[in-house]
Amino acid sequence: MKALKQLFGGLIALTLFTATAVSAQNSKFEAGNHYIVISEQSTNKAELREYFSYYCPACRAYEPYLNEFEKVLPKGVKLEKTHVDFMQQTTAEVQFMLSKALIIAEKTAVAKKFSPAIFNYLQTDRATINSEEDIRNIYVLSGGDGAKFDKGMKNFSIISEAKRNKQTQDKLSTARQLTSVPTMVVNGKYLINAKALDEKNFFTDYTALVAHLFTL
Repeated sequence: MKALKQLFGGLIALTLFTATAVSAQNSKFEAGNHYIVISEQSTNKAELREYFSYYCPACRAYEPYLNEFEKVLPKGVKLEKTHVDFMQQTTAEVQFMLSKALIIAEKTAVAKKFSPAIFNYLQTDRATINSEEDIRNIYVLSGGDGAKFDKGMKNFSIISEAKRNKQTQDKLSTARQLTSVPTMVVNGKYLINAKALDEKNFFTDYTALVAHLFTL
């Protein structure tokens, strides 16, 4: 958590992905130390993916900063989010429902309100999600159309996307590469090992590392 606070403590002075910063930092980043190569192939489109859970306090702490981080990503790079299902606070079934609901919220432009509402419901109100109806209610209160939610939860493409995300999650977990959240992966190929970064310059090093990985 100390490193997390340092990561975002300098957000106001954000100057991501400048050529000067990248060239100054690239030489210090090593595969197997600062990042782990988890795939031989990169994703078809450049992306920065966060593996997270609505049940994770550290993931909630990331949220406001990721919103700012997304604004300054290189052109053409998209921030993607995958909700994991291995947290102990509830069943894998409920967590998979949340995975599908997040995809629906993203496709219907409700995610920016839906995600904070879910975090608040679970972590501030300490309420419990037991059913799809519970999630639907939060989606509607976030400005979403209940009919679109109902349709989306049964939609083949949304279910398929959620299953693909789970398959990738399971593969990384089995390989002991995804062991906690939040975890960030660049282009489906490079998993960031935040613990290896310099705590004194954590924010600078982190952003420079992400920029470096997009050049590989």
